[in-house]
Amino acid sequence: MAYTVLARKYRSQTFDEVVGQDPVAQTLKNAVKTAKVAHAYLFAGTRGVGKTTMARVLAKALNCHAFEAPTAQPCCKCDSCVAVNLGEDIDVLEIDGATNNGVEQVRELRQNAIYRPARSRFKIYIIDEVHMLSVSAFNALLKILEEPPSHVKFIFATTEPNKVIPTIQSRCQRFDFSNINPKLIAGQLKSILKREKIKYEDDLILPLAKMANGSMRDGLSLLDRLISTGAEPLTVELLEQFLGCANSEKVHNLISKIGDSDAAGTLAAVEDLINAGLSEVRIVDALIDYMRDLMVLKSAGTQSELLILTAEQRNLAGELAEKFDVAAIIYNITALEKLRWTIKNSETARALLEACVVRFALSEHFLNVDELLSQMQRKSSCGPIKKNRPAAGAEYRPTNKPQKPVVAEAQNNEQRTTNSAIRDTKCEVPELPRLSDLESIKNGWQSVLAVIASKLGPSTCGLLSSAEPSRFENGVLTLTFPASAAVQKKLCESNSRVEQIQSLLEESFGRPVRIKLETDAEEQTTAEPGPDQTKAKGQKKNEIVNDPAVKTILMGLDATITGIEEDQSN
Repeated sequence: MAYTVLARKYRSQTFDEVVGQDPVAQTLKNAVKTAKVAHAYLFAGTRGVGKTTMARVLAKALNCHAFEAPTAQPCCKCDSCVAVNLGEDIDVLEIDGATNNGVEQVRELRQNAIYRPARSRFKIYIIDEVHMLSVSAFNALLKILEEPPSHVKFIFATTEPNKVIPTIQSRCQRFDFSNINPKLIAGQLKSILKREKIKYEDDLILPLAKMANGSMRDGLSLLDRLISTGAEPLTVELLEQFLGCANSEKVHNLISKIGDSDAAGTLAAVEDLINAGLSEVRIVDALIDYMRDLMVLKSAGTQSELLILTAEQRNLAGELAEKFDVAAIIYNITALEKLRWTIKNSETARALLEACVVRFALSEHFLNVDELLSQMQRKSSCGPIKKNRPAAGAEYRPTNKPQKPVVAEAQNNEQRTTNSAIRDTKCEVPELPRLSDLESIKNGWQSVLAVIASKLGPSTCGLLSSAEPSRFENGVLTLTFPASAAVQKKLCESNSRVEQIQSLLEESFGRPVRIKLETDAEEQTTAEPGPDQTKAKGQKKNEIVNDPAVKTILMGLDATITGIEEDQSN
């Protein structure tokens, strides 16, 4: 006797047996009970979720010979029910829309539909993949769908309802079939294995159900492949060996090495997965799935129903989640998703994968927002902001340690030690030097900026750091800004900053002092940019100013951009 695959052998026979589509099944049952069955239905959903099965169940319910009228509980034993199950009933016609998609086939269908059924109550047409019909074929269906004979019912099934023209959809009752929950698939797989009297390991079921991606038919097909190996009991090792499923322990080890910031161990863990026969894309998929579980665990707790894990897996994931924070996991998932599409068409897929995971592992070399802002504020209050200080990288890079998202790369170990010393030492407010003429002003300008930073704030100091004292005549101090710092000059003139600076300098001079701000006219004349160049620089500046990382720093420090310099190292 020929072998029957599990998907056909255990196909649902009644509305109650259809797994994971309870709302649709209940609605159709009520329609049958109340004799309010529509003349046309459109079943939409991904593959293997029960569209054709539901269509057959509805056909049996309408034509079951064991009852004098349509019933919500077909007997599944009469000639009509048996013939529908086998696809051989002369009054229930299943048509493949992919091969019968021409207007001539639809015209033939219309001509035959006018004849009454041979032995049943209704003549039922089930058209699978109806979206494959041509526009002409769809148009040929319109009239009969709008005014069908009383003995005809249409059931359309499709995986792409967007391709079904609106005039067809408007004449049908549409039901959207959802993806089946992995827990429901797992329960069905267990039931079938028990009925088949096949031994299996409990740890096998959940990974197998998750591999089905919401499709019951795919889950049963995968189970068929495992059974065909002839091994018993069915184990997780068979799943990894024959179906290409990633070893959960090896994936756990890889993520653990990332969390420990062990770059060498991370590369070794990737090598271990590749040697097990996994492609780079499958490794990325496995990492995304596992990190998604960590994200849910960190956000909703270990007992969340969103986690499809065994009790042991929950405990292991809970321990691993302590090495990460939510922001780091979110960043890792998005980076892996971008990498997935890149390595599909790359000849250096392994190098890209290794570079990505090592980057995750080395994320401890980035500072978090609180630490960065604290350092910058202390530097600003302890002394002037120097133009030539090393600039931190303006990128978001979450660290794997439980902390907030990072925004800048740590410069080096020596600088970290210095920063720690700054934190532990209370900064003294510098004294304002005695000023009398232009020479003393120029010599003591850095000290003046230090006092301005401590008393008026780092933002005012940052704006003035672009200017230089140029003249001091009749109690008027002229500060000259370069042409590129015109924005800083305008900001200095706002918010009463000039008056505040004048009051501060009067303490040093011992007499009234006025501040005059001007732009370097010679530099502005010699370096007059063209219209296109000015527009391009303006667009670039807007991009930098609107960058989320830059905004975070500016808001945290109450700072203002004093200048933008282009990196000429490349």
